[in-house]
Amino acid sequence: MNRNTYFDYIDEKLHTLSGRIETRGKLNLLDLHVHSENFYLYFFNLIYCYKLENLNTKLQNVEAIDLIDHKNKILIQVSATSTKQKIELALSKDIIKKYNGYTFKFISISKDSSDLRKKNYYANPHSINFTPTQDIYDIVTILKDIQSKNIDEIKDIYDFIKKELGGEIDIVKLDSNLATIINILSKEQWDEANQTNTVNSFEIERKITFNELKNARDAIKEYCVYYLKIDEKYAEFDTKGVNKSNSVLASIRREYLKFKNQDDVDSIFFSVIDSVKNKVLNSSNYEEISIDELELCVDILVVDAFIRCKIFENPEGYNYATS
Repeated sequence: MNRNTYFDYIDEKLHTLSGRIETRGKLNLLDLHVHSENFYLYFFNLIYCYKLENLNTKLQNVEAIDLIDHKNKILIQVSATSTKQKIELALSKDIIKKYNGYTFKFISISKDSSDLRKKNYYANPHSINFTPTQDIYDIVTILKDIQSKNIDEIKDIYDFIKKELGGEIDIVKLDSNLATIINILSKEQWDEANQTNTVNSFEIERKITFNELKNARDAIKEYCVYYLKIDEKYAEFDTKGVNKSNSVLASIRREYLKFKNQDDVDSIFFSVIDSVKNKVLNSSNYEEISIDELELCVDILVVDAFIRCKIFENPEGYNYATS
């Protein structure tokens, strides 16, 4: 299920970040602590529809408060230290008096805070709104809130986490994953009528412009550099006597034909990517790889199909040769 796939990725990346913060803190390397303030600013804005701002960008070295939402009247401290004393120290600061009617929240970015949520009493000299069971967050509470959201909301959170915490491309792993996905797509049933012509290289930019693609342009330009790698993988399979290149390209083209009459050409491109990805995920031959690696491979294969003229229209006068 896509829900589980997206959620597992979010879970993995948040725990990885938490572990790195913990380890680097012991080495007195605090760069991730600083970056986490802005990460959680955008993360909580997305999850809870807050309007948080980083108070430290306006007032240097503010004690007790890192993030503030004036619309929803929320103050947040982001901390790798998760103790009762840490929270009470923040609640005791004079700056808290300036925000009468606000609610104080505490985010533990590296440690479990379940014990802190169970404590009944916190010294709160300025009587700011603060309910430990509701206002102390850690990875567990955040994941529970994410888990209850609908699939579209979880996908948005997954996209954010992927952009913020996704890793660099591992070429060795990419090579293996491409082989896996090519194998899956090539095992689909197809017939001779689905074969499409083998094409020569052409001006990618001209085809992008001709089809009036805008949002898809960046993806095509980014992944077109893998054209030769795909060519190598197809050749590797094809020399073994199984024409997987035609199978995969025909499979991608069939997905394109389902969407080609949509009004928004960019939506067509991304619908093909989503459809191919779901086909892989739902295949009985699927060998599990991480969702970000799967999406990378599918992006590359769909861009490759675009380059080879299997999807979208060719510019007028474009010359291609049949094999």
